[in-house]
Amino acid sequence: MSTKQMPAIDVERVAKLAMLPLTDDEKKLFASQLSSILSYVAKLNEVDTTNVEPTAQVTGLTNVFREDEVDTTRILSQNEALKNAPASYNGFVKVKVIIWR
Repeated sequence: MSTKQMPAIDVERVAKLAMLPLTDDEKKLFASQLSSILSYVAKLNEVDTTNVEPTAQVTGLTNVFREDEVDTTRILSQNEALKNAPASYNGFVKVKVIIWR
């Protein structure tokens, strides 16, 4: 294993980014846990994987989705689709502006 020192985890900054209110005890606990996780990842990074093929999944499962089929009996014309809209403009449903901060 490498003798490199793991960088200190700024738990307060991570908690702020995640919008998580943490107590001082939780900050100490999570700092220790995150440090352990990063140490383990550093250990994994030392493994020689030069002759290992990338793997997306190992179960042998294949895509089970069916091909898309258009059901023409369920297609609405534009006028039918807009018939019950409270307001429309140039063939689109018109809605009030929503601004969220």
